[in-house]
Amino acid sequence: MSDYLTKEMIYQKSPQELTSLLYETCLMSLEEAIENINSKDYVIANQKIQKANDILERLGVGLNYEAGIIADQLDMMYNYMAAKLIEANLKKDPAIIKEVIKILEDIAQAWNQALKKPAKPMNPSRMRAMAYEKNVLVEN
Repeated sequence: MSDYLTKEMIYQKSPQELTSLLYETCLMSLEEAIENINSKDYVIANQKIQKANDILERLGVGLNYEAGIIADQLDMMYNYMAAKLIEANLKKDPAIIKEVIKILEDIAQAWNQALKKPAKPMNPSRMRAMAYEKNVLVEN
C-alpha cells in the first residue's frame, strides 16, 4: 500500500480487494509498531497496535458466516490475534507481534491466492433460488 489511496479508488475496489488492503495495512502497522517499540517510542507503538486491532475487528465483523466453517475459523484467528496484540501492547514485546505477523501473513497470502483464481460459475438452480429469495425478501 505504498501508493496513496483516494476515496474514489477505494470505492472502485471489490470487497475482496478491500480485504486484501486491510491485511496489508494491518501488517504495515504491526511492522511499524515493532520499529517504534525498538526505538522506545511507546506512544506511537501503542497507536499502531491499536490500529492493527481495529483492522482485525473490522475483518471479523465483515465475515460471511454463510460461507461455512472457514468463517468461524477466521473469526477465532482474528480474536486470537487481537488478544495477542493486547498482550504485546501491555508488555511492549515485539516477539508477540511477530507471532501475529506470521499468522496474518499466512492468511493474507492464502487470501491473495484465492483472489487470483477465477470465480466458479454458480449452479443455475442456485441462481434461481437466490433470485426467488431476493424477490421474496423485498417489502412492498
